[in-house]
Amino acid sequence: MNMTLPLPRSDTGLATALRISVSRLARRLRVERTVPGSGEPALSDTQLAALAALDRNGPMTPGELASHEKVQPPSMTRVIAALVDWQLVARQPDPADRRQVTLTATEAGRELVRHSRCRREAWLARRLAELTPAERSTLRAAAPILEKLSQS
Repeated sequence: MNMTLPLPRSDTGLATALRISVSRLARRLRVERTVPGSGEPALSDTQLAALAALDRNGPMTPGELASHEKVQPPSMTRVIAALVDWQLVARQPDPADRRQVTLTATEAGRELVRHSRCRREAWLARRLAELTPAERSTLRAAAPILEKLSQS
């Protein structure tokens, strides 16, 4: 089903078109991240983002992880508990401060993140292959701008 949006004529129209398109794409990529019946835990967006942050950035304290993911510490505590229960994250005493713990992605956690990324990237690569070279070029030029928007 091709639901192409009309070209926006104003910044407000552009904001609306981007919101709709990016939301649809994000929703579709979420669907692609797991394989039903694979035995992998069905992680929430926040759980997968926290696990991916540990995989990408290495060990962090719960407070650092909450800050990195821009969630409140009590919410992150629940996320961490689930990830530890699934043996995707390990807790260790912080070597510098024994009162603090450090979180690390386990091998199973790193593998889950890798598989999830591969599935989503493969799906997106198939969709990109359906575009014209000019459309792919436009997206290549827009990618850094979208990243800039995501960081603001």
